[in-house]
Amino acid sequence: MSPGIDALLEQARAGLRRLTPHETVAAVRQGALLVDTRPDAQRREQGDLPGAIVIERNILEWRLDPASAWRIPEAIGYDRQIVVVCAEGYSSSLAAASLQALGLRRATDMIGGVRNWRELGLPMSERPADVRY
Repeated sequence: MSPGIDALLEQARAGLRRLTPHETVAAVRQGALLVDTRPDAQRREQGDLPGAIVIERNILEWRLDPASAWRIPEAIGYDRQIVVVCAEGYSSSLAAASLQALGLRRATDMIGGVRNWRELGLPMSERPADVRY
């Protein structure tokens, strides 16, 4: 019998030190990699985050694993802090836990996702998104 998605989410979050949007801004200023996993349709509707690299969820691990032949240049080591963002902070928790399972021990996510960011009045990007495939 499956424990269900709520139990899986709770387990994923138990291993994360999740960041608020304000903590995320500070982490990025200190060199953290901000990764937006929202699909194109959500980003068009909600806007893009300044400084974020867009990597859709289905290829996330391949792009961020420093040992992967398909990694992005910013995937420089297993100690780099990575903050994953989604629309509301649910799938990003699962994604961050998956990155931790790969050895990216400082991977985490942002509480409340882009919805929370916008509600707090934090700025959205005016530049085109940095989309990585």
